[in-house]
Amino acid sequence: MPSPDPAPLRLSVDRSSPVPLYFQLAQQLESAIETGGLAPGSLLGNEIELAGRLGLSRPTVRQAIQSLVDKGLMVRRRGVGTQVVHSQVKRPLELSSLYDDLLAAGQRPATRVLRNSVAPASAQAAAVLGVPEGSEVVVVERLRLAHGEPMAHLTNHLPPDLLPLSTADLEATGLYRLMRGAGITLHSAQQTVGARAATAEEGRLLAEPEGAPLLTMQRTTYDAKGRAVEFGSHIYRASRYAFEFRLLVRT
Repeated sequence: MPSPDPAPLRLSVDRSSPVPLYFQLAQQLESAIETGGLAPGSLLGNEIELAGRLGLSRPTVRQAIQSLVDKGLMVRRRGVGTQVVHSQVKRPLELSSLYDDLLAAGQRPATRVLRNSVAPASAQAAAVLGVPEGSEVVVVERLRLAHGEPMAHLTNHLPPDLLPLSTADLEATGLYRLMRGAGITLHSAQQTVGARAATAEEGRLLAEPEGAPLLTMQRTTYDAKGRAVEFGSHIYRASRYAFEFRLLVRT
């Protein structure tokens, strides 16, 4: 049953802070969504009541809520009010699988295997995996879901003799877990992150309109011996997904 208002949440604003009031409120609401304080389906409640409780103007509260609507975290429903849709997954840039990251974030991951077969290696996959172009490689194509909604379309190329991969196993857990279970030590990876617009077919798979923004990632993963064990080419819904960086000052 959706929660009727955000009263249980501890919300406050600091008027002495240089951070805009709407942004302070938006950050607290976003944090509540990410930590489960505002679960999917929760109703945010009345803007007037929220403004009065915090001593804010209604336009300030409306701006905070609109910023979360623009991020895809909330939606305004006629006759219902403002409702939490889902939290955005923020994935750290480290050598981990999407399955494990979703599981750790409490996102209830699921997998739909679209392809699990042997095929001739493309020029790019062959170069990355160190095999002759046209030789056989394993191609795994999956749709990753969270809370029943599509999150990412994943395509992986692997050496044919690396490990047995059944469709049932791929739907039950993540690829990296299967590799580790087979005794493969994942040591390092080279990764490139980008962005582009969705094609009509990609939009159909990811429940996004054609032309919607997508995040892209290409990753080559190496084992402890320096052998390339997988080449992944993945696309993610930008409305549901973000990569998180930690930057250090070089001294």
